[in-house]
Amino acid sequence: MSADEIKKILDLDEGHFADLKAIEVAPAKLSKSISAFANADGGELYIGVDESSDRDRRTWRGFSRTEDANGHIQAFESIFPLGQYFSYEFLQRESGRDGYVLHVNIQKSRDIKRATDGHPYVRRGAQNIAVKTEEALDILRRNKGITSFETETVKAPLDFVTNSEAMIEFMLSLVPIVEPYNFLRKQLLIDDEKPTVAAILLFSDEPQAALPKRSAIKVYRYKTTDAEGSRENLAFNPITIEGGAYRQIYGAVAKVIEVIEEIQYLGSSGLEQIKYPIETLHEIITNAVLHRDYGVADDVHIRIFDNRVEIESPGRLPAHITAQNILRERYSRNGNIVRWINRFPDPPNKDVGEGLNTAFAAMKKLKLKDPVIRETDHSVVVEVRHQRLASPEQMIMEYLENFPEITNKRVRELTGIGSENKVKFIFIRLADRKQIERVPGKGGGAAAWRKYTGDIS
Repeated sequence: MSADEIKKILDLDEGHFADLKAIEVAPAKLSKSISAFANADGGELYIGVDESSDRDRRTWRGFSRTEDANGHIQAFESIFPLGQYFSYEFLQRESGRDGYVLHVNIQKSRDIKRATDGHPYVRRGAQNIAVKTEEALDILRRNKGITSFETETVKAPLDFVTNSEAMIEFMLSLVPIVEPYNFLRKQLLIDDEKPTVAAILLFSDEPQAALPKRSAIKVYRYKTTDAEGSRENLAFNPITIEGGAYRQIYGAVAKVIEVIEEIQYLGSSGLEQIKYPIETLHEIITNAVLHRDYGVADDVHIRIFDNRVEIESPGRLPAHITAQNILRERYSRNGNIVRWINRFPDPPNKDVGEGLNTAFAAMKKLKLKDPVIRETDHSVVVEVRHQRLASPEQMIMEYLENFPEITNKRVRELTGIGSENKVKFIFIRLADRKQIERVPGKGGGAAAWRKYTGDIS
């Protein structure tokens, strides 16, 4: 490792994805970090870094020999007996002094990993938090995809699902046609004479009556490009989309498109209508409804801003799925819901397992940037930005073909760039190339730029 590479490691912020330990760390304590990373989103461990008492200074002090780390490596192998989900290497200075630092890369695991004290841990920020209560363990099981809330039974009469309009329509589409009760029993959608959560969501006309505050979709419209919406810029009271999962998906997509079609923005050629590919919105909303964690008492939230749409789905990504591998890997949290909604006429999930790939491809066709997927502590948010693939410089020059001048604020609205300073540097680069110049007499908050004329008097 070069001096620069070593410095980067010593300057690492300990947090959700990184932890640094001295070589004296006990394997039992180390196993808590291993469990926490594997049960959360994965992360990196560096063993052989000392930290001063005031935590302001770190030093590289590794193992004298690689064999001295055997006890630590055994802690990993006891948690990952098949060698899955982790890899390790030894790092040392180019000079060879100060010993070997053990660098371990831990991946998000499919199953629950426990520390040597018998407890599973999860990583939250820079902390390893023990999962001790049965409720917390249930949440972790669902996050890992070991269990699914869709199989839980609901205290609702059977005719809530056997004699509904949704069930009758579904039965008429099946070949051969069977009796609703017999079908539900055979598919384990009835247990102990009670419908399951999956049965309620699929075949009830009003699942919200049986599953309140966890089975609707809320649609918001904020007249702003700010990072967060507020009551002041809310265009109307939130719209609630209810009904079974099938009707809910199509109802939500239709409402979102209707709201978006009313949005206009000042583009490079004047007022333009915001355009998002319908396929992208449809696939992401479908994904949010089908793959959310119904054990979390919250609705799906769709927030429509002037420059983006955010779809927030309750529950974290299941099993081994991460925001980085979600387009490559496949995992269905709610297998019954995904399977049977695909048997409805004109199913919303036509290409099972390919929904997000379709969403990304549709954005590329319109030359818009890829959606951004991020996780919070309790949800997954997919952000669809109306942000073109063109460079900010190109967008500025296109704008100036149709308008006499452009401001920092207008560039941020056109490009989605959040930083004023970043836009200032773009202006300076274009000015250095003699493509634009400042508009005379306009400074401070009113500063503007125009195409280069050479006349700045």
